[in-house]
Amino acid sequence: MPQPIPLKDHEKEKHLVNRRLLVCAGLTLGLVAVLVGRLYVLQVLQHDQQSAVSENNRVHVLPIAPERGLIYDRNGVVLADNKPSFNLTMTRERAGDSARVLDALAQILGLGEEDRVQFDKDLRRGRKPFEPVTLMVGLSEEQIALIAVNQFRLPGLEVQAQFIREYPLNEHFAHSVGYVGRINEKEAKSLDATEYRGTQSIGKTGIERFYERELHGQVGYEEVETNAQGRVMRVLRHQDPTPGKDIILTLDAHLQQAAEKALGDRRGSVVALDPASGDVLAMVSKPSFDPNLFVKGISFKQYAALRDSIDRPLFNRVLRGLYAPGSTVKPEVAIAGLDSGVITPASRVFDPGYYELPNYAHKYRNWNRSGDGWVDMYSAIMRSNDTYFYDLAHKLGIDRLHDYMAEFGLGQKVSLDMFEEAAGLMPSAQWKRATRRQAWFPGETLILGIGQGYMQVTPLQLAQATSLLASKGVWHRPHLAMTVAGEQPVDPHPMPDIVLRDKRAWDQVSQGMQMVMHDPRGIARASAAGAQYRIAGKSGTAQVVAIRQGERYNRNKTLERHRDNALFVGFAPADHPSIVVAVMIENGEAGGRVAGPVVREVMDAYLLDEQGHLKAQYAGGDHTSPHS
Repeated sequence: MPQPIPLKDHEKEKHLVNRRLLVCAGLTLGLVAVLVGRLYVLQVLQHDQQSAVSENNRVHVLPIAPERGLIYDRNGVVLADNKPSFNLTMTRERAGDSARVLDALAQILGLGEEDRVQFDKDLRRGRKPFEPVTLMVGLSEEQIALIAVNQFRLPGLEVQAQFIREYPLNEHFAHSVGYVGRINEKEAKSLDATEYRGTQSIGKTGIERFYERELHGQVGYEEVETNAQGRVMRVLRHQDPTPGKDIILTLDAHLQQAAEKALGDRRGSVVALDPASGDVLAMVSKPSFDPNLFVKGISFKQYAALRDSIDRPLFNRVLRGLYAPGSTVKPEVAIAGLDSGVITPASRVFDPGYYELPNYAHKYRNWNRSGDGWVDMYSAIMRSNDTYFYDLAHKLGIDRLHDYMAEFGLGQKVSLDMFEEAAGLMPSAQWKRATRRQAWFPGETLILGIGQGYMQVTPLQLAQATSLLASKGVWHRPHLAMTVAGEQPVDPHPMPDIVLRDKRAWDQVSQGMQMVMHDPRGIARASAAGAQYRIAGKSGTAQVVAIRQGERYNRNKTLERHRDNALFVGFAPADHPSIVVAVMIENGEAGGRVAGPVVREVMDAYLLDEQGHLKAQYAGGDHTSPHS
């Protein structure tokens, strides 16, 4: 029998539907309330913050790198210039998968793994959103064409015209002007991120580094509006960058060329100073290198070749080379003896070819083994007599000798604007106790008196000590910058002048140095032959390796790089000095015979005109520099 069908309860269903509607309505109202509340927070409470975020997503500030200041020699010859270059930049936000894009770029241009790794390093550096990063500098026409054809595969990459550094004279001023190179990770962390936005290079050595702040300039900017894909729609604001300041150096390109020619292919250095001002007229360190290699980013292979070369072309011998000065410091030792009253110009010492300390059997040899007989101060300087200066050093003592040599700048930094300069070493008894924990021995004082032993100086310090002889004790720090943006640099820590008890000592020592060059028995008379002006000079031959007692130096049994260094210092014209020259030739052996002619050639290039005649300003004692 079929079951009866129950009747619907419409009233009950109506209440059920109404309850469901009310629940849905409540949920809807709740969600609307949450949405309205959130909108209120965003639009009212956080209005300023969200507006700024929105604006940053739409408006970007792009840096404009300043043009680097130029560097000239004293006569207006450009030593560091800026040239236009097509560079490849990447904006990571526009590239999407940057790794894939860079892989494609390396394949298209046929780049090696070294370049690909460098791209990743460049992109990892700190930067702001939408700020382009320079990946390649100095693109060739072929590279530009390949990038243009394959642009669809290289989103975010763009070829831009920018300025890069150029050194027109290549290796000739590499050690003085220096060079710029890519900013590395360590430098990027220490630099002002705002000041160096958009800048890819920084001064690494020389003037480029010392005056980096002045040469760099101030960055400009462009405020641009972009769409969602990062494409620039319009420029909202533009601020031009402030270019770097131009620098005029004291260097003379003509004299630099003459000094390099005189030095030839030998390893060594030449420094020429103006004793009246401290201007560095020439600064040569050989061998040298092409600084342009570092501007675009030198390859590992090229850098390794320079770094590992036995001739050390990257090494600035003028500022960092430490050498025993040899007999070139004998004039300063003579000044110490005269001023302290230990000797007079007429004081004589008998030279049998050696010197012996009282109660010691050791013989300290003169370079002339047969001896020079009785010698006074003048003939001791003229003949570079070691025995005389052994005796003088012994009478002075190490403490007094140290103090006088320090007044001439030996064993300390002397330059005004050459940060790479080494301090050298002027030893003392106190120094030896502190560093070697040993007492000072009398024999060490003797060899210090002829510029050997622990003493180490740079060629620049040797030139400055000679400049003080020429200027009669007036200190002018050697400097490379003549003007920076038209203003002369100021020495913040001037050195005190050397004041002697009897000023005649300057002329007396100068007379001995002139006899070196012009007396018939002078050891460097050949270098002054035919000179139209008087030269005051002093040679030096310094040992590189020690020779045992009783042995003689034999060049044929000595390795080339163990042979003596050849040095020579001088100033001219002797009665009114206008140029000081110091020459150091590594393993050149004979200072007077090898380094002396180099000094003469540099002086001739500065003091003589094109016809080989003495320039008019030097004929009557005019102190004005011919190249100022």
